[in-house]
Amino acid sequence: MKQRFYFDTSVFGGIYDKEFEEETLQLFERVKLGKIVCMYSDLTETELLKAPDNVRAYFKSLPSENTEKVIVTEEIIELATKYIEEKVVGKTSFDDCLHIATATLSKADILVSWNFKHIVNVYRIRGYNSINLRMNYLPLEIRSPKEILEYED
Repeated sequence: MKQRFYFDTSVFGGIYDKEFEEETLQLFERVKLGKIVCMYSDLTETELLKAPDNVRAYFKSLPSENTEKVIVTEEIIELATKYIEEKVVGKTSFDDCLHIATATLSKADILVSWNFKHIVNVYRIRGYNSINLRMNYLPLEIRSPKEILEYED
């Protein structure tokens, strides 16, 4: 069974960012080859409306058989709100919390992000997963594309 990785919007933006381009393209190559499923949400689509044309075009070029769209539900919003209430991050990071809650409730194998301040951050990850466990959800693996590629078989 293919692993399902939830990609937050920063990963799509990493395609044309000199600092993140190499690892991001390697990760998307695995999506194109059907090795992993690229999960994304309707929030990702909304955020990508503000992205440069080349980023949006790349997103649209991904093979649909290797992608999975997830819709943000009321339960996801409630979990994201809990992350804010418990001060894992501040109110301005609500969209980041929505990505994490979406990946959690969609049972993604890993959430992939280049956001080291609010998402791929050991202290934040502990906070998100502490809440997930208290609310009877599974803990969520959160990694950067670089980490995934470093530890791949």
